[in-house]
Amino acid sequence: MPSVYDMTTTYAEPAPTRSPARRYLRQLGIDTQYVLLGFPIGLITLVVGITGFAVGISTAIIWIGLPVLVGTLMLARGFAMAERARIGPVIGVKSTHPIYRSKRGEGFLRRTLGPLSDGQTWLDLVHAIFRFIPSTIGFCFVVVWWALALGGLSYPLWDWSLPHPPDNYELHELLGFQDTMANRMLLNFAIGVFFAGTLSWVVRGVALMEAWFARGLLVSVYELRRQVTEAEQARDVAQLQKAAAVSAEAVALRKLERDIHDGPQQRLVRLAMDLGRAEQQFADDPERARAIVAEALTQTRETLDELRALSRGIAPPILVDRGLQAALTALAGRCTIPVDLDAPAMERLDPGVESTAYFVVAEALTNVAKHSHASEVQVSVQRIATGLIVTVADDGVGGASLAKGHGLSGLDDRVRAAGGVLAVDSPQDGGTRLTAALPL
Repeated sequence: MPSVYDMTTTYAEPAPTRSPARRYLRQLGIDTQYVLLGFPIGLITLVVGITGFAVGISTAIIWIGLPVLVGTLMLARGFAMAERARIGPVIGVKSTHPIYRSKRGEGFLRRTLGPLSDGQTWLDLVHAIFRFIPSTIGFCFVVVWWALALGGLSYPLWDWSLPHPPDNYELHELLGFQDTMANRMLLNFAIGVFFAGTLSWVVRGVALMEAWFARGLLVSVYELRRQVTEAEQARDVAQLQKAAAVSAEAVALRKLERDIHDGPQQRLVRLAMDLGRAEQQFADDPERARAIVAEALTQTRETLDELRALSRGIAPPILVDRGLQAALTALAGRCTIPVDLDAPAMERLDPGVESTAYFVVAEALTNVAKHSHASEVQVSVQRIATGLIVTVADDGVGGASLAKGHGLSGLDDRVRAAGGVLAVDSPQDGGTRLTAALPL
């Protein structure tokens, strides 16, 4: 599986442009050679396939036929691999090669008889036997069209070499012919023009018929199976992301509840008690009551500061208003450890991506300040073609982990809920490097 850091894009060089005439002749040549070669190959595979299958099945009861049948299937597999390479230029799509079942690591007998249990290998054998039908049809059409097109267009050049019977002048007068040789040349040239004009369509049609027949047996079943597998994997990933999102939300709510209980709630309870005590002392000791009220005002300001800090943890206004770079700059400025921030200006991203990137840095800096005993932190945010790479590295004691029960498990859930991947490299006494790859 590729690393989370390998989210790069390669750009192919533009294909050289060809004139319509060159493209026409090139495709005509590809289709023609495909059909003409397909006929002898189809004849060979028909003989090999039917003979090997018949001998293998008829002698399988005495075990001699099994090696013959396996050999026939392996030959059919080889012809199928060659055919997949041949049909690519015809249909204009690079064919995928199926992954055959492998019996590596198992006994010799299982490895030897492995092709018998592979469904794609049997489809290869079916193609080897029945490909002769479209190959023969296509071969006949291509040979006839090419022969009549070339023969008709070149008729005036070689007509002189053919023996001609005496002209039947009575028949010519009945049909209204005046110049027998000229009419014969004109008729054959017209036939050549017709077949040359329709040559590309006919050759293209029969080549596609043969190629799509091969693709249906040699590629389509595997591609359908692969699509089903990818759909199931996408479903599993979506379920994991949903579970991660629910877990991350639950962790965030519990943390918010704990912070409110330990901070603003306790201050508000004390504030209420101080104001009640001040109310009772206003009549007897006004100075003491004023001191209590002044202390209550200080508690109010501190409570408001804590509430603002909690609100920044839920949805930082600077992130919403000014973007990720400004939010990370403010976050680095509040950190108690020097932060080397590398966050170049970039266009606004999806709000979910920006929020996740912000919380990755915020949680990482909080953990560094609390547990790492680091002297410096490096924060890097890089925009690449397929996503956003966020890296936080410190020179602290290390030992961080993504395992459940550790401080970063909730952050891992948040990143996975956004469809990303979180990786931690934190050897003991070697510092910590946290990397999050977020897709765009």
